Amino acid sequence: MSNKPVLYFAPRSPPCRAVMLTAAALDVDLDLRLVNVKGGEHMTPEFLKLNPQHTIPVLDDNGTVVSDSHVICSYLADKYAGENDSLYPKDPVKRRLVDARLYYDCGHLFPRVRFIVEPIIYFGVSEVPEDRVTYMQRAYDGLEHCLTTGPYLAGSELTIADLCSVATVSTAAAFAPIDADKYPKLKQWLERLQALPYYKASNQEGLEMLVNLVKGLLAERQQQNES
Repeated sequence: MSNKPVLYFAPRSPPCRAVMLTAAALDVDLDLRLVNVKGGEHMTPEFLKLNPQHTIPVLDDNGTVVSDSHVICSYLADKYAGENDSLYPKDPVKRRLVDARLYYDCGHLFPRVRFIVEPIIYFGVSEVPEDRVTYMQRAYDGLEHCLTTGPYLAGSELTIADLCSVATVSTAAAFAPIDADKYPKLKQWLERLQALPYYKASNQEGLEMLVNLVKGLLAERQQQNES
């Protein structure tokens, strides 16, 4: 068994990238284990023992198994943050605010991204419907309002809510652009997160893999439809 926490992941996945961002922010070294979801590796008996919901990411921290990216991020912050709890405050009032932002990501942001990219990757869809782009962009409004109280989603300090949300928003923006005139604070927030020293390795590289895959499939299918 590895002494490092083992992360079962795929680099293209926004939730996996959220965990990688959080681990990097905490300076936690992960043992990364690639899972080929399209190849069905998440449905093997061995993987189902780790996570019967057969989703990634999954963290195995020397026998403590945690699934769901938001839960993993909160687990990592609770265990490895030390005295500085700013990423996931122990104060119940502050923590509830961070949790509310996390739930906005998992309940509103990420599902809308999935509705855009998954039909293309898994079901052979050849275009992104305009209504899905509009639906994604409407979710930006909630983030813009959150940012009226500070530079980050839960106020003045970076939290795991920012790290989880930026993995989603950066993906969304590739298909549903952020209007800087309409959402100036969100645009600035994204640039602020992109400036983090660990952003490129933990998020940008996997993001580019996903965007290139989806846009490549779209171009290929549109060419087939025209021929």
